[in-house]
Amino acid sequence: QVQLVESGGDLVQAGGSLRLSCTASGRIFSIDGMGWYRQAPGKARELVAAITSGGITNYVESVKGRFTISRDNAKNKVYLQMNSLKPEDTAVYYCNARARPSSDFRYHDYWGQGTQVTVSS
Repeated sequence: QVQLVESGGDLVQAGGSLRLSCTASGRIFSIDGMGWYRQAPGKARELVAAITSGGITNYVESVKGRFTISRDNAKNKVYLQMNSLKPEDTAVYYCNARARPSSDFRYHDYWGQGTQVTVSS
């Protein structure tokens, strides 16, 4: 009912920048919060950044001052601008959205397929 597709992952040198994008599509009535998670090999998935429909943001401590999350509500898109990348940022990054499909009265969590970000030292 709701699909999320990420793009923008790549191999980049330490200190470089990347911009991830995620587009939600399908029969969407509304989207509440959106966010980016990441999972490195052998580690649990962690929340990197989140943004409410009203634009309130939240970041994990390790990316504060380096990453910026934003969204375009009209286009059902969320972005993650990543600057000053470090090798420890290497992970698969997943887009998440809490959305209400047109055919449902409830909100559900949806996930993208993930995009690989690799930062070389």
